[in-house]
Amino acid sequence: MADTKRDLILISKGNELALGNFMREHSERMYYQAYGMLGNKESAEEVVSDAFVEVWKNRKALVDIENVNAWLGTIVYHKVISLMRKNSNKKMEINIDDFPNFEFPHMMTPVDSIISAEEVNMLHEAIEQLPVKCKRIFYMAKIDRLPYAEISKLTGITLATVNYHVAYAMESLKRRLTPGRFMNEQVK
Repeated sequence: MADTKRDLILISKGNELALGNFMREHSERMYYQAYGMLGNKESAEEVVSDAFVEVWKNRKALVDIENVNAWLGTIVYHKVISLMRKNSNKKMEINIDDFPNFEFPHMMTPVDSIISAEEVNMLHEAIEQLPVKCKRIFYMAKIDRLPYAEISKLTGITLATVNYHVAYAMESLKRRLTPGRFMNEQVK
């Protein structure tokens, strides 16, 4: 962290070498965040590039930043939203509330090879019954494996609300799935 603080001070004074170090340190995490939201390699790379341009443009204010990772995550999030708006002719999500018919993507996981197709369908149907915002938060937490704090920042809802949505989704799924048939078999 001391290296990051030193790099921020040097970058704020216009040091391009320090910017290079800073980019190497943070670009991978930023790329994965952008890719997780966009699902496209080239677009994610464009977002990260634009984010670092933003860092350079705002270099004078870098020394005042308390949490660099959260700040960079916010920049990436806003750049992704801007890119989505720019490419609005494609079906891309801009805001959770803008998509009342959000469908949970059917993805194969290692567990899918253990459980039957019928049980997978039951699980997907149960997930589809979740409220839209709850379904999206559940997806970000359990499929994208984003930290709850990051979900809170990305969606603009409180950490307590993120916790509520995930807990509600888990409880709802537990109730909807036939007891003894699916959930209990997974425990064995």
